[in-house]
Amino acid sequence: MSGLRGILYRSLHQTAWLTLLGMSLAGLPQTALSNPFEYKLANGLRIIVKEDRRAPTAVHMVWYHAGSMDEHNGTTGVAHLLEHMMFKGTPSVGAGEFSRLVAAAGGRDNAFTSKDYTAYFQQIPKQKLAQMMRLEADRMHHLTLDPKEYAQEIKVVMEERRLRTDDQPQARLFEQLTATAFQAHPYRTPVVGWMNDLENMTVRDARAWYERWYAPNNAFVVVVGDVDHREVFQLAEKHYGPIRPHTLPERKPQIEPAQDGIRRLTVKAPAELPVVALAYKTPVLRDVEKDTEPYALQMLAAVLDGHDAARFTRSLVREQRLAVSAGTSYDAISRGPGLFYLVGSPSEGKTRAELEAGFRAELMRIASEGVTAEELVRARAQLVASQIYKRDSMFAQAMEIGQLETAGIPYTAETRILEKLQAVTAEQVREVVKKYFRDDRLTVAELDPQPLPKTSRKSTISTRH
Repeated sequence: MSGLRGILYRSLHQTAWLTLLGMSLAGLPQTALSNPFEYKLANGLRIIVKEDRRAPTAVHMVWYHAGSMDEHNGTTGVAHLLEHMMFKGTPSVGAGEFSRLVAAAGGRDNAFTSKDYTAYFQQIPKQKLAQMMRLEADRMHHLTLDPKEYAQEIKVVMEERRLRTDDQPQARLFEQLTATAFQAHPYRTPVVGWMNDLENMTVRDARAWYERWYAPNNAFVVVVGDVDHREVFQLAEKHYGPIRPHTLPERKPQIEPAQDGIRRLTVKAPAELPVVALAYKTPVLRDVEKDTEPYALQMLAAVLDGHDAARFTRSLVREQRLAVSAGTSYDAISRGPGLFYLVGSPSEGKTRAELEAGFRAELMRIASEGVTAEELVRARAQLVASQIYKRDSMFAQAMEIGQLETAGIPYTAETRILEKLQAVTAEQVREVVKKYFRDDRLTVAELDPQPLPKTSRKSTISTRH
């Protein structure tokens, strides 16, 4: 990160900056603290509006509390498949017409499915918001799911799996790593689904998923942009209000059993470089006020990776020359259990085992010696900057709200999360390393590179909606 310059003057960021500078929020006028605004329709649909007047545009997003973790064996990938089918028409909007209408309005649209949720968005001129709501409300309860369209789209989804997973060695590695790290929790299955399930899926499976989860009382709408929240609420009443709610399936706890020891796997695939990936089971954020460990883990990730002076780049890449690349990945916001990843490729002449030992040695050093004050200051600045910079983008602001809400974290806690991150101490970072980075929480995956094919397979099917 290049620092925090260039943002201070923006009034929309006032509360975050006062927090960053150690000032109190109590003295702010109420109007500065009331944005975003929220309204709940009688059918259970929540409307969250964040006013941002910097450009005459708006982001409109519909989030469904349904992702791949809600699937069952035999129908993995159905959440993602239904996302594709949502663009295939209703009685009033033909197949493929949704995106054409958005483009004609001067906007862009797309959708994405994760383990936790499915979301749809449009970025449009603000005066086109009513049209977007009408289109989204229409497909929320009038989706056609034509068998002929399904027969074509399932081929697209299978090709997407081939292109993005089967033909990508690192994607295959992480798919197998996750499937090994989790034995009971549905996070073990890939979002795109297993190929055999896709091959045997039917339009009836897609319809059952749609009827089970696509309801106003299982969704919320986020609008960020140059809008008046009262007008947005009125539009929501008009377009979404008439949709009837329905009883949702019971969600049962799905607790991953305790791991009894280190797990290892090797994936052989055509690739240029070997890869080593270590995944440790770690907690995620559940209670913004009471939790401390997820914040310390985020700080640890920033100490190890993310800038030229970070430990992995400095020690493993430059000084020891153990790796050509080394990094981390940790997401504190999720519905299910968490994993903290260490990933790298060994340098020429170094083995995967040597790089794994190098990763472990860096963790052991933190467990015994802790992190320095300088490292903590730099990591804190990096994390705070990344949070603040999100507010420069209307889309990023809408994403932040949606991801927090789908994980069960109130979007109103955004500033408090920033404060808690800033309060992390060196001792807390050291303690999470000592507590969670142990062999009985570890899964190690290695990519064993095989000779590359002389010619690569080319797709003839577009995976774009």
